[in-house]
Amino acid sequence: MENNKGNLYLCATPIGNLEDMTPRAVRVLQEADLIAAEDTRHTRQLLTHFGIHGQLISYHEHNKEKQGPVLLEALEAGKNIALVTDAGFPGISDPGEMIAQQAIAAGIPVVPVPGANACLTALVASGLPSTPFFFGAFLPKSRKNRKEKLEEWKHIPATLVLYEAPHRILDVLQDMEEVWGDRKMTLGRELTKLHEEFFRGTISTCRQHLLENPPRGEFVLVVEQGKMEKQEPQGDPLEAVKDLMARGTDKKEALAQVAKAYKVPKRELYNRLVKEE
Repeated sequence: MENNKGNLYLCATPIGNLEDMTPRAVRVLQEADLIAAEDTRHTRQLLTHFGIHGQLISYHEHNKEKQGPVLLEALEAGKNIALVTDAGFPGISDPGEMIAQQAIAAGIPVVPVPGANACLTALVASGLPSTPFFFGAFLPKSRKNRKEKLEEWKHIPATLVLYEAPHRILDVLQDMEEVWGDRKMTLGRELTKLHEEFFRGTISTCRQHLLENPPRGEFVLVVEQGKMEKQEPQGDPLEAVKDLMARGTDKKEALAQVAKAYKVPKRELYNRLVKEE
């Protein structure tokens, strides 16, 4: 059966440097029946720069519940819609995620049109391991919720990438150092723009840098992974031996495992076990 539904194109746009706009994105925007934009005035400027004269429709965090059904109806009717955010890839920490999920659920083709992305741009230039990495977007605004989230992410075995606004960055770095300790970190600012900056150091030196140079622009924080805190075994090692044996582990193997874990001589454990047998 022929599918007459339109396509939802997720079009990446530049995060600062207009030269990062891809020829494919320009073509898709030129050919789209509708262009759904987070900020229509901002997007109109971008479209004008590239000579694109498409029909704009608003779709953002505060109207997505109302506008989502409008976009889906147009897609169902066979219209092709290009979705853009103010900067970067729609669906990454913005309401594009919701309409993409709704379109997929409705059997509407969702087509990514790749391009600039602040997370990956900062990660590859950070000097920290790029695999694996964890993207956390923006931390909660309230300090209580923020510190709870930092505790939750404390031992993630991956480089962490976060976004932050200039008016919160100093408080966020203070909370990060309190919860995570003074880890290595790269601070990215004004990425791809004329005054692009990467400051590489630790959480504390990055914060000091911002105290001396008042923060401006949006930030990307790339932080080294946390170290797993080794849990020391608790209780009587002899009881641990008995427990392993009760679960089917050979006596010799049980003694070896427990002696290693508790850092006690195997002979000492063996003698205690013999006395109780």
